[in-house]
Amino acid sequence: MKKKKVIVGLSGGVDSSVAAYLLKQQGYDVTGVTMSIWDGKPGLGSTGKHACYGPDEKEEIEEARELAGILDIPYQVFDCSQRYKTLVLDYFREEYLSGRTPNPCVKCNQLIKFGMLPDMAKLKGIEFDFFATGHYAIVEWDDQRQRYLLKKGVDPKKDQTYFIYRLTQEQLSKVLFPIGIMSKQEVREIAAKINIPLSEKEESQDFYSGDYKDLLDFQELTGDIIDSKGTVLGKHNGYWNFTIGQRKGLGVAYSEPLYVLRLDKENNQVVVGIREEVMGSSFIVDDLNWISIESLTRPMEVNVKIRSAQNANPALIEPFNMDSVKVTFHLPNDGITPGQSAVFYEEDIVVGGGVIREVRNTR
Repeated sequence: MKKKKVIVGLSGGVDSSVAAYLLKQQGYDVTGVTMSIWDGKPGLGSTGKHACYGPDEKEEIEEARELAGILDIPYQVFDCSQRYKTLVLDYFREEYLSGRTPNPCVKCNQLIKFGMLPDMAKLKGIEFDFFATGHYAIVEWDDQRQRYLLKKGVDPKKDQTYFIYRLTQEQLSKVLFPIGIMSKQEVREIAAKINIPLSEKEESQDFYSGDYKDLLDFQELTGDIIDSKGTVLGKHNGYWNFTIGQRKGLGVAYSEPLYVLRLDKENNQVVVGIREEVMGSSFIVDDLNWISIESLTRPMEVNVKIRSAQNANPALIEPFNMDSVKVTFHLPNDGITPGQSAVFYEEDIVVGGGVIREVRNTR
């Protein structure tokens, strides 16, 4: 019987390496692939944090190459830097300039890692049946729904479905997540057992290893920091330096902690308020991608996550118009941020998600 072929996105870290090892053990014909996205733009640097986009990429590619050697699998690198600039970095800048807070990791996964990377491998003549990564997630076929389901990884602290909720049915039909059914500790134990030298490697904490301002490259634009009544409390050097819900670094003295309520692009103002003012319960989500259902045709009770590091909270989602839904939390939440993703869950199943466009009310 002919072996099924799989390409594995190797990052140079423990998770993708163990994923490749497990697939090889399961009898797959495995090839390692890595996307190169760093363009070496002058002036960009590193603050020491480990990230996907940064000057350490060359070193990480060499580490991935060494790991492929240890695993005894073929390995290729594909230059995705130009498309990454267009699809991720330009989007990142445009969103901040528009007064929104983007999520570049979600965009990269959808269009580059699970889109362009396997497409480039195919164009280069690499034959494969599946594309695999070291994400902590699970994909299953559901006979009743006749759809592929994306489910949370079994390790609640490592689940990464928030970052890959935009995968389509076609993409899900061809993707494998070998470590989704494992805990991080189990993955580390396998790495140690097979002598992978990076089993204690620091994990990527962000998409860029430097200061975000490096990527924005905007000229300073002085404006007012005001409260919700319009009283000027201080000055800022650019509204794009702030995010909704931000508390630290406002540079404003006040009798109690202040939070960013909204960013007014038109008037170049940052509006702040006390904690009660930043709490909200209702917002509009568009740019939708549905996974467990074809579309939302009626109100549905789900759990909604509006930040990767936050817990999902109970909410009602309901059709708002042809291309968007209204989300209403049962209890107010803080930091509902235009530009960020809202992902809908039914227990451990990803129903779908989209991008927050408008906060309807605050409390």
